[in-house]
Amino acid sequence: MDNIVDRKQKDENLVAAAKSLSQLFAERAASHDENDSFVERNISNLKETGLLSAAAPVALGGGGAGVRVLSRVLQVIAQSCGSTGLVLSMHTHQVAIPAWRWQHDPKARSQVEPLLRRVADENILLSSSGGSDWISGSGKAERVDGGYRITARKVFSSGSPAADLLMTGAICDEDGAAMFLHFAVPMTAAEVTVLDTWRTLGMRSTGSQDILIEGLFVPDQDIAFKRKTGEWHPALQLVSSIATPLIYSVYLGLAQSARDIAIAMAQKKPASPRLQSLAGRMDTALAAARMAHETMILASERNTPSAATVNDIMIGRRLVEDNAIRVAELALELAGGAGFYRKQELERRFRDIQAARYHPLQKEAQTEYTGAMALGQPVDNIY
Repeated sequence: MDNIVDRKQKDENLVAAAKSLSQLFAERAASHDENDSFVERNISNLKETGLLSAAAPVALGGGGAGVRVLSRVLQVIAQSCGSTGLVLSMHTHQVAIPAWRWQHDPKARSQVEPLLRRVADENILLSSSGGSDWISGSGKAERVDGGYRITARKVFSSGSPAADLLMTGAICDEDGAAMFLHFAVPMTAAEVTVLDTWRTLGMRSTGSQDILIEGLFVPDQDIAFKRKTGEWHPALQLVSSIATPLIYSVYLGLAQSARDIAIAMAQKKPASPRLQSLAGRMDTALAAARMAHETMILASERNTPSAATVNDIMIGRRLVEDNAIRVAELALELAGGAGFYRKQELERRFRDIQAARYHPLQKEAQTEYTGAMALGQPVDNIY
């Protein structure tokens, strides 16, 4: 009982820490958005409150939070600043995945523990090229004595201006087969350059710059694992079951924020059936997004990464996307012309939430995957 109470208190402390930063992040968000500037001060604040290590095991100095609590934290942060929420989600899932392996696979502990300890002890920030690499992979790994020489350009690497490590990979040819090698890249390496490329519709402050890697040597012992390109691997099933619910927590938080802004604006108008209908449709879409996200969390909490788990996660991901975007659309209608002004901060939520379209599995791939599962057909190459 004491352990349960202690765990609940730790979880509530993490959520409280997120709430304590909300006003500060909200005050900075418009300026960051206006200037395309990275949320670097916000990352420093997250470090100070221990939220960068929230997913690391308690035994290694972290917060020990699971997907459900981490999702709550990300929703809170995203309501105040979508860009900070997305950067935190990209870092957090890269911590939560090795934390899951540390907890559920004793054989993996020696491999993942050094990274988890660094996150907890040094407050390092992780960036990832996973969404843009995804299953097909990108970049070139040339076999050399003792390891590989890496040449690559990685896009959509959120948090890159402040990141300590880039969790990425590259493709090499092994006996005629294209293999994707997974490894971490130190961002301070001379062969690594962060390019100033991030000029976008929304999520303007995530610092999701291109990262150029030119001739970086990665020794054999630093290769985490290898897999065939272009097909699902058990490691990617694990990634999907943890990363996707966390990333889509951000869009759920944005939808909640858009809804709250629109309601506050509409309450200043005379009551009318039209306003009531718009508000009702908006809250119904938000409820649908929340229900869909709950199915994602429940699927993740089964702790059984598999093709079936991926299917459940990705159906939920699609429904959160559709309904979160719908909430933002209805929020603009409910707010009326006043919502078109930047000072209301509704239009920023509308722009930021559009990024929900682009994380895997995107719409067509998701429906093909789900359809193949329903028909009892292979899904290994659907992504």
